[in-house]
Amino acid sequence: MKRFQCACGAHLFFDNVSCLSCGREVGWCPGCQNMTALEPLPEGGYRCGHADCGAILLKCRNYAEEGVCNRMVPVGADQAAPALCDCCRYNAVIPDLSIDGHRQRWAELEAAKRRLFYTLDLLGLPRGGEAEGFEPPLSFSFMADALPDAGLWRGTGKGEKVYTGHAEGHITINIKETDAVERERLRTDLNESHRTLIGHFRHEIGHYYWEVLVRGRDEARCRPVFGDHDHPSYAEALERYYEQGAPADWRSNFISAYATMHPWEDFAETFAFYLDIASVQDTALHFGLGGGGYTDNLDDMLRSFSWVGLVVNEINRDMGLIDLVPEIITPAIRNKLDYLHALVRGGRQRAAR
Repeated sequence: MKRFQCACGAHLFFDNVSCLSCGREVGWCPGCQNMTALEPLPEGGYRCGHADCGAILLKCRNYAEEGVCNRMVPVGADQAAPALCDCCRYNAVIPDLSIDGHRQRWAELEAAKRRLFYTLDLLGLPRGGEAEGFEPPLSFSFMADALPDAGLWRGTGKGEKVYTGHAEGHITINIKETDAVERERLRTDLNESHRTLIGHFRHEIGHYYWEVLVRGRDEARCRPVFGDHDHPSYAEALERYYEQGAPADWRSNFISAYATMHPWEDFAETFAFYLDIASVQDTALHFGLGGGGYTDNLDDMLRSFSWVGLVVNEINRDMGLIDLVPEIITPAIRNKLDYLHALVRGGRQRAAR
């Protein structure tokens, strides 16, 4: 994450809607790719306050009307602007806002999605929706399978349950993942070192990029790295995993226990870890923690990531928190990251074309 600055000189954070120092409204400008102070215009709308930009902007509808976004949309030469920003326009289903607490949970989901998109843009990965004719089109549904009841989640019937997952470009997130208590319970029950909202987005977008960059394009190179995704079938692998669990030595070859379930899950889990590395490296660079940020040299990235992880892990332990980087990068995992690194570079070239 880059460092951002208000017109008053104070630091701006990626999730801000106003400067904590001077009170100016702020927003994400798609023109200069910055969190910036907004200068209200007499005729309506805003001017980007970044000295090198000055773009004419309007608030995303979900910013202006719903209070769950902080991104702006550019005003075209005909003074027209799209209603939704380049992040919110991918939503197919949003939570039922008539239910208390759902608006706040939606806001948390959107905040995580914006950070996901920031990293995807950093990597230059292609994406698009149905309107652009992108195949497969990316879209999101944020849904609930239960209602909050005195701070708890009520159980539902099988037909009413919402599963977080991906199918042909469509990503569904169960909004109970925004509940910190529920998420920690699941993290403990499933023996996951991390279970975070941004982690869900990074995992599911990994499935999406298997569809975009691998299916029908790079499957022959992917199979020797992650395994044969056709044998066993996904259904067979899923049943075996929940009957037998992960092998005892899974840490030698996989980034997580769940990655052992099927090559598609191995790909998605490793892709999510790759996004972790890129995100941490970018922040470390811009906040002076060392390293060269996201680069084309994977070995340099991994050395820097390991150093930053070592430092922050010790800080977290000083505070009694879980490690930022619990993973150990073995030769087998490094080989998978090398494949993804090349795949992402190819995806960036495709997006540029």
